Amino acid sequence: MSDQQTKARDFRALHVPGRPLVLFNIWDVGSTKAVEKTGAKSIATGSWSVAAANGFDDGQRLPIEFAIENLARIVAATQLPVSIDIESGYGDEPEAVGLTIQRTIAAGAIGCNLEDSYPEAGKLRDTAEQVERIRHARRIADRAGLPYFINARTDVFFQKPPHDHNDAMLKAAIERAHAYSVAGADGIFTPGLVNPEMITHLANTVQSPLNIMVGDNAPSFDALARAGVARVSYGPGPYLMAMRALEEGARRVFTPV
Repeated sequence: MSDQQTKARDFRALHVPGRPLVLFNIWDVGSTKAVEKTGAKSIATGSWSVAAANGFDDGQRLPIEFAIENLARIVAATQLPVSIDIESGYGDEPEAVGLTIQRTIAAGAIGCNLEDSYPEAGKLRDTAEQVERIRHARRIADRAGLPYFINARTDVFFQKPPHDHNDAMLKAAIERAHAYSVAGADGIFTPGLVNPEMITHLANTVQSPLNIMVGDNAPSFDALARAGVARVSYGPGPYLMAMRALEEGARRVFTPV
């Protein structure tokens, strides 16, 4: 078994409901090395952070060539499994998504996040369209002989602010999660969801490990564990934290006493 296959299997095994895998999202080699020193069990990029660190807006404005080169450098710098955020797959057609998956595997990734909204506006794709994109991604990964972890992100809860989340949105997220899992997704990611009761219901209803992103107003880590969440990610939080620390340090240097 290759090193990449071993890492992929190890990464998959870390998704345990009630004992969530923690992903403190990184953006380059330097941030990877910093997080690796803390005892992290895996590395995951965040597309927003990678884009911001290199002067781009999020939403696939970072060129795919740059994203893949950045991934390869990160993989070479760590012994931990690396998952990449490929946003909406850098293409609308299933074949384009498959090519992107193929390129991430060649660069050493063992998994990805793949979202179901259009990057330019955030509008949700039709479920059937996203199912075909996931199905093709699964086929490409399987053809490579790698237990590649496809974390299917649904942006249902990004369509409205948290105080407007309702049962209809929860139902829509569950329906998408079921369809994506049948198509070959290994995990379900629902960023924007912060309601504890909805998180618990979702974790107990979908058949794939549930990923929640923490941030403002999100439940505590312990609460997410009790809810049955299997993966907790930090999104752009670590990058923003690092930039605030850098700014504060520079301000102390340049501000007269």
